[in-house]
Parts: sequence; structure tokens; C-alpha cells
Amino acid sequence: MGLTLGGDAELLLERRDGRLVLAGDEKRYGHPLAVEFASGRAAHRRRFGGGRGQLIARACGLAQGVTPAIVDATAGLGRDAFVLASLGAPVLLVERVAAIFALLEDGLARALREGETAEIAARMRLVHGDAAVRLEALVAAADFPPQVIHLDPMFPHRDKSALVKKEMRLFRALAGDDEDAPRLLEAALAVATHRVVVKRPRKAPPIEGPAPRHVIEGKTSRYDLYVHRALKAD
Repeated sequence: MGLTLGGDAELLLERRDGRLVLAGDEKRYGHPLAVEFASGRAAHRRRFGGGRGQLIARACGLAQGVTPAIVDATAGLGRDAFVLASLGAPVLLVERVAAIFALLEDGLARALREGETAEIAARMRLVHGDAAVRLEALVAAADFPPQVIHLDPMFPHRDKSALVKKEMRLFRALAGDDEDAPRLLEAALAVATHRVVVKRPRKAPPIEGPAPRHVIEGKTSRYDLYVHRALKAD
């Protein structure tokens, strides 16, 4: 299955070694891209990431006795959603790009077959759609409680790693920039019952719209929190 993106650039979705991968010119895009939850970065973060002390866990309100249901409305490669699910949260992943949705679907199916990740993957549900346009309908159709909505809109990354640059180049070729981020935030604020959490590069401006109520900063990124009401213990 080929995806022609214009000009001479072509990305291919194909099966390699039992995985669905997205492959292109390796000089330009790096190694073929797959969603992998049972090994690599995801496995390392699951074992050594810091549990509920991680920035994303704190931002999404995971605390002792508090495990909200979370909608990851910009699922991407599912890494953040997997972290949240590994900490016990049920997560609804929404992805609008068909090829990335296919990678996620394949990665989740494989994770469900692996002993170490099956229980985590069972807490993750995946739907295909554009959250900026259909978030309310997608959440309603999934019959999923949107206590917390997590957003990570595309933003120009300045990571020094060549591997990450190539991966992001490939991802951006498919997904483009999130020029509709203000509309996405507006939709999330209308649907979330408790809070909206927006991941941003640390020095980036907030998304255009209401000012966040709280900010949690890390070394390279931060989380802007828009809070409707407090999360309560289970």
C-alpha cells in the first residue's frame, strides 16, 4: 500500500517481520516507523519512567486513589497513552491520520498478545477521527467518560537527535502542522468534564484561547492545565 505525498516523496505501509511499518527513504526519514509497546522506548519508560511522579501523570491528575478516564485526542504513536494506561488509567486514543491509525491498530493488537503488555493494552481503546471536528461525537460513540482530555498538537521540535528529527519529519509529512490547535482546544474544553491538559515545548506560547489555570514545567516541555473541577478519589 503506497501513500504518495506529492513530488517524489513516497511513504509505504507494509508488513515487515510481523509488524506493520511506515517506510520511506531512510536518508530522509530514518528507519521504518512502527508502533511498539512491548519493547524499546515504551518498555523502558514503563519500567523506569517514574510512575505517577511523571509530569504527564501529574498533569492528568493521577494521584493516590485518583485514576481518571483520559481521552488522548492527538494519539500520534500512542506513547503518552501507553504511559497513562500503564499507570492504570483507561484511555481512549483518537487519531485522525489513517496511516498512523493503522500503525496504532497493529501495535495495540500485538501488545494484547504479549504477556507483559496485554493488561495495559486492554485499557486502551482506539478510534479514527478528527478530534478538532468530531471530538464530542467520537467520545459519545465510544461511550467513554471524558474526565480528562490530553492534547499534544504538532509543534516545531528542536530536538538535537538526528533519529528523532527524521522520525518527526516522517510523522509531519503525514500529519502536517496542527493549524487548528485553537479549535481543538475549544472542542476539548467543551467535552472534558474535569480538565484539559495540553503538552507544549517549554518555551512555546500557550494555544490561542483561554489562559491555562496551572502550568507544570519540565526541562524541555510543559503541561498547560485548564481545570473545570477537581478530580476525586476512586
